Order: sequence, then C-alpha cells, then structure tokens
Amino acid sequence: MAALLGTLDGIEVAAQAASRAEALEVVGDGVDVVLMDLHLGDESGIEATRDLLRAHPHLRVLVVTMLEDEESVVASLRAGAQGYLLKGASPAEVERAVRAVTNGEVILGPQVAARALAALSGARSVSAVPFPELTDREREVLDLVARGYDNTTISRRLVLSTKTVRNHVANVLAKLALPDRSAAIVRAREAGLGAD
Repeated sequence: MAALLGTLDGIEVAAQAASRAEALEVVGDGVDVVLMDLHLGDESGIEATRDLLRAHPHLRVLVVTMLEDEESVVASLRAGAQGYLLKGASPAEVERAVRAVTNGEVILGPQVAARALAALSGARSVSAVPFPELTDREREVLDLVARGYDNTTISRRLVLSTKTVRNHVANVLAKLALPDRSAAIVRAREAGLGAD
C-alpha cells in the first residue's frame, strides 16, 4: 500500500505504524489522511481511529481492511472514519478514495456500499427492531439483562456458558457505547426491551 501511494502525484507517505501506540506517536499535525487497518495485532483500529481523531480533529481516516461485515463498517463510521475500502480494492479505487477523503467526502468501496445500502433498506423495513447494530443473540441477552437477570440466570435460560453471556454483555456495552450494566438496563427499557 505504501509503495502504491508513493507513486501517486501529490501524495506522500509520511509514516507507517503497526500498532495503536505507534500510530498515535507518528501521526502529527502535518498528516492529512490515515489509512487504517481494523486489526492492529491485539488492538482495534476502531479505537485507534477514535484516539487519533480526538488528538487531531482535522485528520481524515480511510479504513482499508479485509472485514466487510456491516458491524465493522458502522463501528468505523461511528468512530469517525470517512471512508471504508476492502483490501482487494484496485489501485484506482484506493487513489480515488484517498483523494475523496482528503476533500472531506465520505466514500465506501463498491462491495461495502452495496452491503451498507442493503443494511439500511433492511433497517427501514424492520424499524421496529431496537438496536439494529446488535446481533439477534446480543439483543436477546440485552432483553434478559433489562429484566434484571444476572449472567448465571441468563446462561441457564439461553443454554449458554456464563463466559459466552459475559462476552455478549461486553459486546452490547461496546456497540452501544454504554459504561456499565445499569446504563444498559436503562437504555434497553427506554427502547421497550425487558417488558413481560
């Protein structure tokens, strides 16, 4: 990617980073666009995007990743990314995306755009479903949390291990940007979950 970008007129590769910490260290005020992978070893490119944009609000982030699921796309855009491309994108698509993001445009690669449109049209037709960003299982777990059940009770009701339930609860808190279980209960009840 760096070699490709280096061949494009008016584009200079200022630095490369393999981790969130490295990215925070090497990205300075002179950088206009960051190409972000969502997998940074054990770290998340989504968190790195949030951190970079907090430190440099003028920055533009273009996600370039192998992940094409709707959750990754939505989470990236919520974190502040202005573009999302798959790693199989052609050199012309990469160049177009970098230039578009530099100009303040939001751009999605062709496959990503098709999925995003399908998700949006699906979300419109099923708008009664609260928290469309959650999987069905996560919504089911959230409903039981909103009813006041603890993880052990939820694991028995859904025939899951308590560790799996704990992971689902953690995913719900992360996806809904909630600080704790109490906030999740309040938010779920406001959306109509947890009622008998």
